[in-house]
Amino acid sequence: MILVIIEGIGKKDTIKKYLGSGYEVMATGGHFRDLQERALAVDVDDGYKPKYTIPTKKKDLVAKIKEKAAKATEVLIATDPDREGEAIGFHLAFILGIKPENAKRIVFNEITKTAVSKAVQHPQPIDMNLVNAQQARRILDRLVGFKLSPVVSKRIKPKLSAGRVQSVTLKLVVLREREIRNFKPEEYWDFGARLEKNKIDFLAKLNPNKLKSKEETDQVIAAVDGAKYIVKQVRRSITKKNPNAPYTTSTMQQDALNKAGLSLKRCGMAAQELYQGIKMGEEGNVALVTYIRTDSVRVSPEAQVAAKQVILDRYGDKFVPEKFNFYKSKKSAQDAHEAVRPTNLDITPDKAAPFLNDDQKKLYRLIYNRFLASQMTPAEFNSVSVDITANEVGFRATGRTPIFDGWTAVYGGADTSKKAKKKDDDSDDNAEEDENKTLPEMNEGDELKFIKLEYAQKFTKPPARYTEATLVKAMEDAGIGRPATYNPIIQNIAARFYTERDGKAIKPTELGEVVVDFLGKYFDDIMEVGFTSGMEEMLDEIAYEGKEWTSVVDSLYRPLEKDIEKCMEGQDENCYKVKLEITDTPCSKCGKMMVVRVGRFGKFLACPGFPECRNILPYDKPVGKCPKCNKDIYKRKSKRGRVFFGCQGYPDCDYVSWDAPKEEESTTDAEIKD
Repeated sequence: MILVIIEGIGKKDTIKKYLGSGYEVMATGGHFRDLQERALAVDVDDGYKPKYTIPTKKKDLVAKIKEKAAKATEVLIATDPDREGEAIGFHLAFILGIKPENAKRIVFNEITKTAVSKAVQHPQPIDMNLVNAQQARRILDRLVGFKLSPVVSKRIKPKLSAGRVQSVTLKLVVLREREIRNFKPEEYWDFGARLEKNKIDFLAKLNPNKLKSKEETDQVIAAVDGAKYIVKQVRRSITKKNPNAPYTTSTMQQDALNKAGLSLKRCGMAAQELYQGIKMGEEGNVALVTYIRTDSVRVSPEAQVAAKQVILDRYGDKFVPEKFNFYKSKKSAQDAHEAVRPTNLDITPDKAAPFLNDDQKKLYRLIYNRFLASQMTPAEFNSVSVDITANEVGFRATGRTPIFDGWTAVYGGADTSKKAKKKDDDSDDNAEEDENKTLPEMNEGDELKFIKLEYAQKFTKPPARYTEATLVKAMEDAGIGRPATYNPIIQNIAARFYTERDGKAIKPTELGEVVVDFLGKYFDDIMEVGFTSGMEEMLDEIAYEGKEWTSVVDSLYRPLEKDIEKCMEGQDENCYKVKLEITDTPCSKCGKMMVVRVGRFGKFLACPGFPECRNILPYDKPVGKCPKCNKDIYKRKSKRGRVFFGCQGYPDCDYVSWDAPKEEESTTDAEIKD
């Protein structure tokens, strides 16, 4: 028996199906050996040696793995194909007493029979450069978090945390909020003339349109009063719009939110399920997409050949480019894996739909169409730009009409509409918008019929708050974090109550702003975006160039030690204390005005007379009346995060319901009649 050890239990059945008899598959369920939890667990004076341990909840699993491995004729380590997976593979080899150079590590980017079989035939040793890069990241995060969090907790508020990447991400949110807060709107006037020729009306915009006041607008109105609108110049061209690259993790997350309304969490869950395998009737488990944590836009030659044949069969040779389309990954990309793409183009979104839930359907359709479109020819348009004069005042009309759909036949065909552009302006499509879709035939010297002037006062708007999608894009552009870390980081700063939601927008709390100001004063290096992205580059040097990992850790930790010493010597002890928010709700026990506090489950109202008075109330508004005692019912969360509805009178009243109280039904005319 050959034992194959993977990470996620969700893909166990899929892999087992392809391996067949003679193989047994076990899953670690992610990490099973990590730094000790309640200690620094890093010897900073002896080469930053880590102290690893196996958590109690994983010990039975580890014992079973050892037992199976002892009986196996061969052990294949098939953890995920990234640094974290390589590190888990290293720990597996360690507990099994296998030297890294003697380990049989297999890697596959997609869970297909071909990929899995090929990997089994070509095992490799553990890549210690990847292991050391992941180990350096883990140790850096532990050192920063373990050393910095107590300082923040002492100087600002108990039980706070700070991290190497989360703090810089929080800084992005705070800086954007302050940019919005300090924004001063500037007046401008949108000005155009509605004209007509051959019974086709269109809008020509003032060119250049730089009106800043009503006075300037009135001057232009006076200047064109009674004027003839004459065509001065016509420029015609055929323009092309190239397809977008296939998805990386971040572009997939952005489109999932903007186009399908999927949060980072829902997108991540659906993507993982599509990658691990979906039960598809008699076929059993089928993995539908390639590995979903990637920053590369590269695709395999085999996938390009398959896409070419599908495009040829479905759309014709005009939609197949003469040469394959290749895309350049960002400079900061690790490029360790392919882009996110379907594993089998024969499984169309419609064919897969009966076996998928709603989130999976939406995401698979996006991934499938995006990849297929990326291998197609450009879309072509007839573009026209017309310069028009009226009493020497210049106007310009532009128009664009499609002449060949190209890749837009599959993906993004509607993105040129105003509605799509407004919806997707956070995605990476960069859809263009033309004021006129169709213009009449015009030539130099033509006189155009004047219909009316169209103008309106407007004001410049501040930048929008970050959404999950735009924050991921900002993190990626700044080189902060990696594909697998975007979602956990954003969720973490929210869980710490450093940020909160306003609809889809993310905004900092007062606590979040205080933390950023404090860290920016005493730990400016760590809070610099460039410094954090530079650390990512150094981790890449460990992974791909074999740079000594301890030197990278040392370059951060030693300056941090000195900064902590200076910080604790500071005299401004109360400068960073968060002010309590006093409400207009009196304490029902002592009469003092309740204040807002934050606990592990969110905001709540507390009596400022604590500890003499321990009265607390929910922060949210009541959702109904208790059927037992008629006091207010509030929405609450259990320790495991499950929402329930409880009475304000607890513990005197123990009423609890998992369902929201129903609104009182009004008496209908029919009931009165009966």
